[in-house]
Amino acid sequence: MKAKLTFLGTGTSQGVPMIACSCPVCQSKDPRDKRLRASALVEYGGLTILVDAGPDFRYQMIRQDVRHIDAILLTHNHKDHTGGLDDIRAFNLVEGHPVNIYCEKYVENTLRHEYGYAFAEQKYPGSPEWRVHTIDASAPFEVHSNAMEEVIVWERGFGYRHYPPKQTDGASVEIVPIQGWHLNSKDISVMGYRFGNIAYMTDIKFIDECEYDKLKGVEYITLGCVKRDEHRSHPSLQQCLDFFERVGAKESYITHLSHLLPKYDDFRKELPSGVYPAYDGLVIG
Repeated sequence: MKAKLTFLGTGTSQGVPMIACSCPVCQSKDPRDKRLRASALVEYGGLTILVDAGPDFRYQMIRQDVRHIDAILLTHNHKDHTGGLDDIRAFNLVEGHPVNIYCEKYVENTLRHEYGYAFAEQKYPGSPEWRVHTIDASAPFEVHSNAMEEVIVWERGFGYRHYPPKQTDGASVEIVPIQGWHLNSKDISVMGYRFGNIAYMTDIKFIDECEYDKLKGVEYITLGCVKRDEHRSHPSLQQCLDFFERVGAKESYITHLSHLLPKYDDFRKELPSGVYPAYDGLVIG
């Protein structure tokens, strides 16, 4: 099954331009050098799936005119990938359903700490309504249409009333998780995801040998890179290119870029055939 992926954000944790920076990349007039925090929207099997919801989530939804999401897949628990989750409230109100979130257990634990009000037994009215599903890399998991979730109706002076789902069947897809690591010490797990012919990966320093089998036959792949040289928690540019060569996808895209890499036009010219810098708004698949 084929997928379509839109890069909503392709910047590192501080975005590009970075606050108060006057470097040539941050001062570039090329819109492809304006990078929000890394996130992607995937249309797959009739579903609309978001990967990560960082601090720019609200603006990304408005800029791309996203009016519906079935689920959010989180790669890991860092704030540049989870900091916008409170704004799920808008989708709750407009669509009348909770939003399904899929993540590892340690990520859920972070959400419970940082968004405790959204998990409270007695919620503050208007708190985000979500359903968290725990995943791991041991097996594919299924994502289904949010129309199959309970109905929530806003009542002034009370909050949301919850009712049984009106729909009990609908579109569903199988997602293949790819286990990655943010550090060489394997201290921080990061999930990549394969959607049919597209694999989206970011903030992954390396993957274990057994994970490469999950990438066989992929046509489009992404990986994050913040600078040319060795980095403690991200691959160097050469490591990124070596990874792309080994996977052998038709097209490979570098995301999670910082201002330490060249401007888009200059960077594009130096990359090998079939490898491209991603930019906000780019659509692949």
